[in-house]
Amino acid sequence: MIPSNAPVIEIHSVSKQFGDRMAVDNLDLEVPARTCFGLLGPNGAGKTTTLRMIYGVTRPSSGTILVFGMDIGRNSRAVRARLGVTLQQNVLIEALSPKENLRVFGRYHLLHEPELSRRAEELINFLELRSHADIPVKRLSGGFQRRLAIALSLINGPELLILDEPTTGLDPAVRLALWSRIRELRASGTTVLVTTHYMDEAQRLCDRVAIVSAGKVIRSGAPAELIAGLAAETIELDCSIEEEAALLDGFAANAQCLRIGQRLMIYLENTSGLIDHIRHSDHGDRRPIIVRPTNLEDVYLSLTGTSLEGGS
Repeated sequence: MIPSNAPVIEIHSVSKQFGDRMAVDNLDLEVPARTCFGLLGPNGAGKTTTLRMIYGVTRPSSGTILVFGMDIGRNSRAVRARLGVTLQQNVLIEALSPKENLRVFGRYHLLHEPELSRRAEELINFLELRSHADIPVKRLSGGFQRRLAIALSLINGPELLILDEPTTGLDPAVRLALWSRIRELRASGTTVLVTTHYMDEAQRLCDRVAIVSAGKVIRSGAPAELIAGLAAETIELDCSIEEEAALLDGFAANAQCLRIGQRLMIYLENTSGLIDHIRHSDHGDRRPIIVRPTNLEDVYLSLTGTSLEGGS
């Protein structure tokens, strides 16, 4: 185990180019030990390429990556023995049951009896797979298959768990169940690196996040710190560009605004005065207004002006 104050992952001036496209651009990043760290951004931002370089499948065009203090390019086998990876797409043997999948994957990691059986049983219980442990994978729901994919990445008891969009497409109940298991792993000392499109997921799970756009980290920190750096409250409403100046009259100096089509988002520490002003303006009493706490998605949008679900 590495010292508690040492980073598990150190990325220094790393770039990755595919032909004319720069997927990762001079990236610097550190992931502290025993934390849940989120890598956030839209499709095409370079998140998955960064993960693939961290676990040694893709080589950087330039720069260095240290995992557990070791250069991944020179020590890939030693690094992989200490980490687990859940990919975006499940990699399962569909004709076999969850229990059989776990035993096969455990043998890949050179686990032998009785350790193999013990680990398989622990993970079946941990990921709540007991009711479906002997059913062929091809007959399982997407939620159970995703739980099994995460279980496989834990069979070797990894010090670092990499999760690439682990809950995409899952229903809310399954997402909540997986969040609970990720919290337990982090509390037990496992370092978790997760990519996600879901800002509520990052806000609730991650100790720190890095927001990535066009292969660069554009802002990083604890979720609460990033949100506090924008504003406490957000107003959302529909208005034309021509109406915007009148609606913000007297408030524009203190407000940060973002427009996406007809939708205007206004970030302020206290929105009560502006709400009263809007209500008394032309048609203001009939204009639907949403007032809510500022969140991580607002931080991302304010930095990039790009939808999280969009490609780049």
